[in-house]
Amino acid sequence: MGELRGLEEVAASLGLENNEWDGWGPGKAKITLDAVTRERQRPTPAKLVLVSAITPTPAGEGKTTTAIGLSQGLAHIGENVMVALREPSLGPVFGAKGGATGGGLSSVHPADDIDLHFTGDIHAVTAAHNLLAAMVDNHLHSGLEPKIHPGRVLWRRVLDVCDRALRHVVSGLDGGNGPVRETGFDITAASEVMAVLCLADGAEDLKARLSRMVVAYGRNGQPVTAADVGAVGAMTALLRDALRPNLVQTTEGVPAVIHGGPFANIAHGCNSVMATRVGLARADWTITEAGFAFDLGGEKFFDIKCRSAGLDPTLVVLVATIRALRHHGGAHHETPDAEAVRKGLPNLQKHIENVAAFGKTPVVALNRFPTDAPDEIALVRECCEAAGVPFSEADPFGGGGPGCAALAELVRERAAAGSTPHRPMYSLDHSLQDKVRSVATTIYGASDVQFDGRALKNLRQLTKQGYADLPICMAKTQSSLSDDPKKRGRPTDFTVTVQEIRLAAGAGFLVVLLGAMVRMPGLPKRPSALDYDLVDGQIVGRS
Repeated sequence: MGELRGLEEVAASLGLENNEWDGWGPGKAKITLDAVTRERQRPTPAKLVLVSAITPTPAGEGKTTTAIGLSQGLAHIGENVMVALREPSLGPVFGAKGGATGGGLSSVHPADDIDLHFTGDIHAVTAAHNLLAAMVDNHLHSGLEPKIHPGRVLWRRVLDVCDRALRHVVSGLDGGNGPVRETGFDITAASEVMAVLCLADGAEDLKARLSRMVVAYGRNGQPVTAADVGAVGAMTALLRDALRPNLVQTTEGVPAVIHGGPFANIAHGCNSVMATRVGLARADWTITEAGFAFDLGGEKFFDIKCRSAGLDPTLVVLVATIRALRHHGGAHHETPDAEAVRKGLPNLQKHIENVAAFGKTPVVALNRFPTDAPDEIALVRECCEAAGVPFSEADPFGGGGPGCAALAELVRERAAAGSTPHRPMYSLDHSLQDKVRSVATTIYGASDVQFDGRALKNLRQLTKQGYADLPICMAKTQSSLSDDPKKRGRPTDFTVTVQEIRLAAGAGFLVVLLGAMVRMPGLPKRPSALDYDLVDGQIVGRS
């Protein structure tokens, strides 16, 4: 079993020179932008592996833990590897899911720092976003040119905690602070600034994307951008350090670059392009993950991130768990129930089909839990054999790298066999309606798509303004393949409802809100925040 190393050794294992990284507190560093773009010097082409999952239970299925475990497994069998992950949001950390740094013997460290303030990137995104909001309101209050229509301000504020009371608010009250208008807060992970940071290829691209962000419409009906209100320079200054990827390590000393934190149910769900490029430039293998299940993060990884950054993964690893299959089969996820697993297998089958829709054959990794029964595992193996996809058990939590060695060997074997280029789900010149239908019918399995009145109005306006050629970012529940969180398994004969379409011109996509999806989550009845404390200088209670 490996152990934590000095950060100097971790940086050196990535070929980083001393002037290409700066210490950012114990166990953490920032990588310079020059190191990201420096020409690759390793003798063989890098391999990119995407880790995604089947539809999870509310507690998640260990996708991040498996991605970390796979990186350690590859290191264990002698490969040069790096893992690239998203930064945790305080929303889930203090909400329902708890921490997001892996678990057991497959974690990233320093876990407490990463789960909480880390290097301040998410705080910087929050500050830059809300500075723009303040400048929009000041522009409106002062009557500056271009004149903003008070009823057509699009830019809301953000906060990196779950706070349902802020979803809809009225601002400008108490006279002289106006005009009075309805607005609200989203969680920072849903901020367009977060998406811009994660998709930017460097400082100049960051500034160009920030400049394009549409914050309101003018009295003349024309879009008003962040550049129009003069906010871009100050926002870029706030994001200077946040743009630099963060270097830490796994439990076994594998380099881990953790950068950017968009959710996959309300944003595009992938770590930054810059973080991925570090791995592709400095390691032979880069393991990355896309949030929640493949119908969310996986689809957006291909249709948004790969399209924007020119990436193409060598392989897709699809994480499944017995407890999720029990859940989808209608049983309690902690109680052994082979019949429930059998009934839940269509969810796995659908995600296998979804990976194939992009031209890839996945490796299915069964993330083992102590409650898994042999007959349940046999059912999953038989399902994969029938589908013609490779299968491996893995124990990242209890076994670390050695517990994922068999999975790593399988991944290496399949990667050596080669990979065909991925196929996007839709062409950018397709109509906006057809893009939505392609994802909803092919990936979710919907029979139809219904556009509500507001969505139709958005659709007409965005098409008229020339934005219909952008890719789409579908925002829906992570708890179901459908837009109804109560529909488990593989739902059929259902209609997806589009409630709204929002423009994210700087990020370069359109956010399509489905069902009852909101972009500011709420805390559960018993939030994880109740378990946190500081005792003798140590953080306790982290999930």
